[in-house]
Amino acid sequence: MTPRPPRLRVKRFSNPLLSSAPLNIRETTLPGVFIIEPNVRGDDRGFFMETYRLDAFRDAGIDAVFVQDNHSRSAKGVLRGLHYQEPNAQGKLVRCTRGALYDVAVDIRRGSPSFGRWFGTELTESNKRMLWVPPGFAHGFCALEDTSDLVYKCTTLYDPPADRAILWNDPDIGIQWPIASPLLSTKDAAAPRLRDATFLPTHP
Repeated sequence: MTPRPPRLRVKRFSNPLLSSAPLNIRETTLPGVFIIEPNVRGDDRGFFMETYRLDAFRDAGIDAVFVQDNHSRSAKGVLRGLHYQEPNAQGKLVRCTRGALYDVAVDIRRGSPSFGRWFGTELTESNKRMLWVPPGFAHGFCALEDTSDLVYKCTTLYDPPADRAILWNDPDIGIQWPIASPLLSTKDAAAPRLRDATFLPTHP
């Protein structure tokens, strides 16, 4: 790609730190699961956005402390999930920084009024949307484009003995995935259905 020549005209760039609403946080149809949309400020030089603010999250009722960041890359057609950790349940703040993903949260807390219900949304490099998946929920996603990256913050450190999964196409959950024949890991392909899961979190 040929570099663009320098421009003499100076273009004003708004200061994003002066924004009164850096994050638009709204609850989804699944209680406790939130979509977070950043206020993106940019021009032809690029953009700036805030992806996390303690005060904004607490105002929305998300009282999370993050202790680990992860980065996952997937080829088109790869599906990962439905993953959760029990004990030491993880809350996850997820976003797509490259490509496009269909991201899903499922309430798997025993005794929850929304037990077995799911919510899905498309996270893309362009829409910059994030999804808050609380502790006690299973999480999964599939890649809609090649080289799709998921970056996420966790509220609990990864605990290998507590790493668990629910079958991605469990008919009792009925997730409407946008792909019919995904590429799965051996672990995910052999995951139990929700009704057969031995270790599940409990609704408070």
